[in-house]
Amino acid sequence: MLYEELARCYDRLEGTSSRLEMTSILAEMFQEVPPDELRQVVYLSQGKLHPDYVTEKLGMADKLILRAIVDASRLPEEQVTELWMKEGDLGAAAESLVAQKVQTNLFSQPLTLERVVSNLRGIEAAEGRNSQNTKVKLLTSLLHDASPLEARYLCRTVTGRMRVGAASMTILDALALAFGAKEDRADIERAFNVSSDIGTVAQQLAEGGIEAVRSIEVQVGRPVRSMLAERLPSLEEVLEKLGGACALEYKYDGIRVQAHISPSDVKLYSRRLEDLTSNFPDVVEGLRRSFKGEEAILEGECVPVERESGKLLPFQEVAHRRRKFGMEEAVRDYPVRLFLFDCVKLDGEDLNMRPFPCRREMLASCVEETAGLQLSRMELVDSAAEAEEFFSAALEAGCEGIMAKSVLDNSVYRAGNRGFLWIKYKKDYRSDLGDTFDLVVVGAFAGKGKRKGVYGALLMAVYDPESDVYQTACKLGSGFDDAFLAKLPEMLEPHSAPSPSLRLSTRMEADHWFEPAVLLEVMGAEISLSPVHTAAESSLPEGSGLALRFPRFTGRVRDDKAPEQATTAEELLTMYRGQSSE
Repeated sequence: MLYEELARCYDRLEGTSSRLEMTSILAEMFQEVPPDELRQVVYLSQGKLHPDYVTEKLGMADKLILRAIVDASRLPEEQVTELWMKEGDLGAAAESLVAQKVQTNLFSQPLTLERVVSNLRGIEAAEGRNSQNTKVKLLTSLLHDASPLEARYLCRTVTGRMRVGAASMTILDALALAFGAKEDRADIERAFNVSSDIGTVAQQLAEGGIEAVRSIEVQVGRPVRSMLAERLPSLEEVLEKLGGACALEYKYDGIRVQAHISPSDVKLYSRRLEDLTSNFPDVVEGLRRSFKGEEAILEGECVPVERESGKLLPFQEVAHRRRKFGMEEAVRDYPVRLFLFDCVKLDGEDLNMRPFPCRREMLASCVEETAGLQLSRMELVDSAAEAEEFFSAALEAGCEGIMAKSVLDNSVYRAGNRGFLWIKYKKDYRSDLGDTFDLVVVGAFAGKGKRKGVYGALLMAVYDPESDVYQTACKLGSGFDDAFLAKLPEMLEPHSAPSPSLRLSTRMEADHWFEPAVLLEVMGAEISLSPVHTAAESSLPEGSGLALRFPRFTGRVRDDKAPEQATTAEELLTMYRGQSSE
């Protein structure tokens, strides 16, 4: 397969903001791709070479890409840099410069998909003293033979900023359309959620049809996309939604981890599918000692504790574990306790479709509790009074609230999905709303006065799974200290974009734009209708969206969550309606 075919598809995707049209374009391309190459095509369409959970990440510093463009175009670095600054996009700069020299290049050869992938893997794997030169040479080789359009997307791929809108849900829609399985779309998404590998799902569907996709199961060593919870504004509503009785658990304020245990290894993954094994060597060792089976996938929360008293500490303490070096000191200075709350697989048996009480029983049977590893505190309740008492106990214990879980026969583990089988209920007494929201940074506004030279405010968004887009919910300018404002540009720069993301619905014009990636925890006074924001706009009178009034940053960066795990438009709408009925 020629890379030019992919580049033309990417160009068509970039030219539309319609999800239906994107789906059609991708489906058309997928049908033309040989099945044995489809896996890699799907990864590349997201600017990747592997599934999300693979540690190796494709990435190349802008200055190294600039060097490759200079070497390939044989133009002065000053000229290339000037064009880059003008375009605000290395891909667009490479496209323009390659177009200038393409007529004089008599020795170029068509780029095959195989060669592109081989060179990109070489860039990814390059390490050591000469690694920068190796990366530049591999990219220069591709750019030398690239058409202008190919150059655009080669450079965007290595920056990690594709900007074509090919999100996972859209790709799954396209796969269903391409292979005649539209009615089986739910099965395709289930396979993705239990495998976290969209490339494998694509190849299985192309080669074996929907039955092959249905055979994809949970595997130890391959993280499952975490089940998520909805929220409701009162305990009475929580109980009513769950049929009058439910299991309540403490909602611990730590880092959620998924432990994959085998006879030879223990791996820990975050909600973002990051490998956290090296950050929690004490937890890994504790699991080795406490686990009584052969293999399992267990879920829990790593919570910071005070060494002497065992008292639960705020989340910020465990954030110190997210480092590459000095782990021995971090383990000593920032001890944690693992609270386990679910069992997804045990000794070869996939428990996804088993009810929650059964999974909880299996969890209790396979671990031996210790000071550093315990089951989450849980209680069965069937009245609001009991629920209120449990909630108060959770707050006194240092938790941020409680989780309410269905105990009915349909209380399965819905990997990758948010639903009313799990409902979170927490209260921040500093906020009239009684909860916080995890919002995505999608834009920024230039600072004025004391904030001149830094961002004065951020444009924040919720996620809408139905449309697979982000919708603006507030302009956030409060709660930042000077130190955080100073490091914001460095935090957001890897996600900068010359224009709004194709996956963003906005009526506002920001001074800077970012691809959805960074989540911040925000609290506010209330939720109101807004003529300028777009959150939940499809469920409201025309021209209206929802906005968080008087938003304030809590100080917590949610780097444990992927952008698609942000607060949803539906959650915001539920809270708005609950607030309006009080």
